[in-house]
Amino acid sequence: MNIVIAVISLLGTIAIFYACKALYQKFRKEWLTPILISPLVIILLLLVTGTSYESYNAGADILSNLLGPATVAFAVPIYKNFDLLKKHAFEIVLSIAIGSAVAIASSFIIALVVGLNDELVHSLVPRSVTTPIAMDISNMIGGSPTLTAVFVMTTGILASLLAPIVMRICRFQKPSARGLMLGMGAHGTGTSKAFELGELEGTFASLAMIVAALISIVLSATFFPVLEHFVMNILLPSW
Repeated sequence: MNIVIAVISLLGTIAIFYACKALYQKFRKEWLTPILISPLVIILLLLVTGTSYESYNAGADILSNLLGPATVAFAVPIYKNFDLLKKHAFEIVLSIAIGSAVAIASSFIIALVVGLNDELVHSLVPRSVTTPIAMDISNMIGGSPTLTAVFVMTTGILASLLAPIVMRICRFQKPSARGLMLGMGAHGTGTSKAFELGELEGTFASLAMIVAALISIVLSATFFPVLEHFVMNILLPSW
């Protein structure tokens, strides 16, 4: 019986995603994006049928394990446009390094301001990195990888929904600016959105996501401990 549920959950998840994707392509409404609607439909079905998450995940977990290979696959458009990326290498690395540092610092400070406990604070810090890397960083700094995955998904979905508004307000017209913003701010979800805008946008987003992950690993082991020590042991006691 468990095998049957696992098979149904796997095939059902794929079917729901493609159905939501077809709906999004027909109406082109940001709030109909499959990454937002698909989980809501699945949660509703689990509640209605009384199926536990553990039973569902026994089959759907296969899709989660494909996150790593899917991330690696983003290297293909990077290779195709390598000369263009090399031309803007300095601007890309500098902007992503600043973005990664701001993401870590802002996540940490916001978590402290709202009064989250230590585990939640350390789980929230890597929220702006693609899920497989974010979970490893979370484990490294004392967070909960499962909670981090939730924060990463939430960040990606919200950032993708807000990205068109930000691009209109800031008048981002260049593919490089649009792609880097989506890749840095919304990682895998943003990269998928960037490819909807164009191949160059998707290429820059792919690179931003990968570079942000690498830089965030370094910053989590160097910048974050210094920031945490300064805030917790120097800044807060002085208040």
